[in-house]
Formats: sequence, structure tokens, C-alpha cells
Amino acid sequence: MGRKKIKQIYRKIKQYNTIVIARHIGPDPDSISSQIALRDVILNTFPNKKVYAVGYPASKFKYLGSLDKFHDEMYEDSLLIAVDVPGKARVDGVNPDLFKETIKIDHHPFVEEFCNIEWIDDTASSTAQMIIELIFKTKLKITKEAAEKLFVGVIADTNRFLFYYTTTKTLELISKLIKKTNIDFTNLYENLYLRPLKEVKFQGYIINNLQVTENGLGYIKLSDEILKEYGVDPASSGNMVNDFNYIEEMVAWVILSEDRNTNNIRGSIRSRGPIINEVATHYNGGGHIYASGVRLKSDEEADSLIKELDQVCLEYKQKGSAESNLDELKLEGK
Repeated sequence: MGRKKIKQIYRKIKQYNTIVIARHIGPDPDSISSQIALRDVILNTFPNKKVYAVGYPASKFKYLGSLDKFHDEMYEDSLLIAVDVPGKARVDGVNPDLFKETIKIDHHPFVEEFCNIEWIDDTASSTAQMIIELIFKTKLKITKEAAEKLFVGVIADTNRFLFYYTTTKTLELISKLIKKTNIDFTNLYENLYLRPLKEVKFQGYIINNLQVTENGLGYIKLSDEILKEYGVDPASSGNMVNDFNYIEEMVAWVILSEDRNTNNIRGSIRSRGPIINEVATHYNGGGHIYASGVRLKSDEEADSLIKELDQVCLEYKQKGSAESNLDELKLEGK
């Protein structure tokens, strides 16, 4: 199925002179690196095409390259490629319904069909991994710069190959990417993990104010005033959610950041066991079973989310305890 979809996508890329590449709202390194690298690779292969990577800019990821400003004229007779976004409502900056044809490339679990061609692989570690596969299985011409961006996308979404969805295919594609382009990943790691002192201090604030329930849910609410005090935007605070995987007392955790620009609360959720994406779908969000995001309209919704996640943590612990007791009974019966 994947190979057939890849051929269809490549044919559409060849067919259209104007291509717009969008991603999800609330960008992360995977989504931005995927759209910018794909834009650059298409332009490297077909220099006469007009290809744009669009969406709300995020200064935190400016090292991955610049985005293009979208104009309504770009809708005319053009192809949309939506990367790393499972649902139409989460596409940033454009209306998918206004393009002549649309393509989705995504590694999230299926949410809805909104494109003419949809290549979904929820076994892939990242959308960047899927873009690498698309390049290697077609005649698209990669550059070293595009390869570096895609490397960052994979590294970020797997947390340096730590997360469970890192597979042999992931490592094989990364190995091929490095061998083919001779990328220097020392500088890439620096760009991804070096932080200004204000963010490190902000991380300390989170640690000192994090609440942990008896059921193992960690959570913190960050007001606009706190974010401004530390000079951190909501996107940056949400991305810090990956920094707390090491806390023994937590099985799931959520960072809730007030966003005055959109008048909502952005939530980033992670888990070491409880399934969280089903809860996220109740709150204008979604994602993977252990990594999801939400957009909330009020403090009441935030409190409701915390209660629901805490219940999921409780059920997870109860299930683990029941399975442990069953194993003990089996051993006693031998």
C-alpha cells in the first residue's frame, strides 16, 4: 500500500506547477522539518516549479529554515501537501477545500479523510521518516541541507531513538540518509538541544511547581504572566514536555500553557504507559497513544482534562496491579 501511495504522490508532484506544503498548528521540529525539506527537495528536482512551505512561523525553529508567506492566489490550480496533520481542522494557515487537489502524508493514527490521496503510516517514527522514504523510492533529488532537516525531524520525534516507535526501518533509513549525504549531526544536535538560560530557568520553575497526583499524573498550568516573566512562548513551553520522561513518580504528564494570541490553552501530553490520545480527542486534540496535544477553551476544560487523565492513570495502575497478582497466582500454582 505504501509503495502505491508513494508512486501516486510523486506523479502529482510532477503534474502540478504550483505546490503548497502545510502542516499542523502548533509546529514542532518534525512538522517544520518535513515541510521545509520536502519543499527544498522538490525545488531541487524541479527548479521551474513554484513550491511554498506555509504556516504560522515559530522563531524557536528558525534554524530549520524559513517559511513562505501564503497568498490567496496560491489556491488557484495548485496542489496541497499536508504533512504531519491527521485532521482538516488542524491544518495551519490554509483551507484544504480550496485547492484543486490535496495529499496527506502523516504518521498519526487515522482521524479523518480530507485529502484526495492519503498516505498514513502510524508505524513510522515521524513524518520526516516518511519524507525520507518518499525521496529514496522516487526520483526526487535530496540535498545535504534537506537531509539535515529530516534528520532533526526524526531525532526530535523519537527523542534520539528513545521512544517505542523507533524501528529497524527508522534506523535503516537514517543510516542510508547519513551515508548518502554525509551530514554533520554534531551541529544539528546543538541546534536541537542547546537552550538559552531563560529556558533552563523556566524548566526549573516547572520542576518546582509541578503537581503529581496519587495515580501518577503530573501536571502544571502556566499562565500568560508566567510565560512572559521567563520570556517563553506557549510553543516553547509545550515542547518542554519531553524533558520530564525521567520522573519515577509519573506515568503520564501534561503541560498546559495559556496562549493569549489564540485565546486558548495549549496542552502537551506524554505518557509511559496509559493511552492518552483517546482522551485528547475529547478536547480538540489528538496524536499518538503516548504523545498527544490539545487545545482548550477555558480553565474548566483544563480541570476536566486533568481529571480525565488522572482516571486513565488510575486504570492503568489498577490493570498493572491486577496482572501482577495474576502472575503471582500462576507461579504459586506451579
